[in-house]
Amino acid sequence: MHPDRRALLGTLAVLAAAACFGTLGPLSRFAYDAGMTPLGFVTWRAGLGALVVLALVAARTRRGRPLIGLGGLSRRARASLLVAVASGMVLNLAVFIAFGRITIALALLGFYTYPAMVTVAITIRDRRRPDGFHLVALAMALIGMAVVVLGQVDAIAGVRFDLIGLGLALLAAVSQTVFVLISRRGYAAVPTDEATLVVLGGGAVGYLAIALAVGDLAAVTAPFRSPDALPYLLLGGILGAGIPSLLFLTGIRWIGGVRTGILAMFEPVTGTLLAATLLAEALRPIQIVGGALVLGAGVLLQRSPTPRLVAEPWFAPPGPAAEPAAHAERAAPAQPSELIEPEVEPIPLI
Repeated sequence: MHPDRRALLGTLAVLAAAACFGTLGPLSRFAYDAGMTPLGFVTWRAGLGALVVLALVAARTRRGRPLIGLGGLSRRARASLLVAVASGMVLNLAVFIAFGRITIALALLGFYTYPAMVTVAITIRDRRRPDGFHLVALAMALIGMAVVVLGQVDAIAGVRFDLIGLGLALLAAVSQTVFVLISRRGYAAVPTDEATLVVLGGGAVGYLAIALAVGDLAAVTAPFRSPDALPYLLLGGILGAGIPSLLFLTGIRWIGGVRTGILAMFEPVTGTLLAATLLAEALRPIQIVGGALVLGAGVLLQRSPTPRLVAEPWFAPPGPAAEPAAHAERAAPAQPSELIEPEVEPIPLI
């Protein structure tokens, strides 16, 4: 795939993922009003999202693509997948609990420090100066995001704040940073759809185990007793997990962690627009300016130089002549910089 085309498709994938993730604010609020708790919501969201991705994996398998078995992966790849599952679980639990403890705008401000964390981490890892386009776009997106979410604060209702809630929001940011960094090449031998299935499915199993451990299984089984929350759970699983998780991981692999993190700040813009539409919350002119800054950051990224390709396959091709994935990973050259993009497998969303 031509680098410019891949950069455009990767950008669109991340923006679409951010728009879908932006539905989680209103959907979770409706689900909580219908009797759900954060633990129950994230369990159903991950489980239903995993079923959506499973359907895609099954369709591609029927068309002749073999599955990449976990047993054929290197120990490093399996460990990286485990870290991705764990960081995704911590992220979701931390951010949804933070929403219940502090003003949502403050929680979002804490969480969306993660693009800056990703940029710093990649700069240190690659031992190179960050790209000027990326820094300007990051600053524009951070300012725009802050303007959008702070515009949601109700001066009459006041601001709810405690250190635990802020700490949880920052913990979610750290977890997302770990996920972005590990997902770029940590388990590159696993196709994007299969990796997404493992992350979501592993998360659902993990949340269920937590519910059993703390004696709160009723939080998970609540929809069977009162099905009022089921429509919001279905939408949360499809629009808030399955589809955007696949697109987000595709974006990480196609355009890198820095660009993905910056573009993901379109999520609170979407959430604010949905809140204004569905929850009758006021949309202030300053929030429109903030949204324009976030979109401007995306345009700037598209005008920045497209990274060159490196002939490094994401997974060993199937067939008798193919080298096992574990051996291929051990024989791979040194990891290239974040600014040098490897060719990746296209993911047809059918």
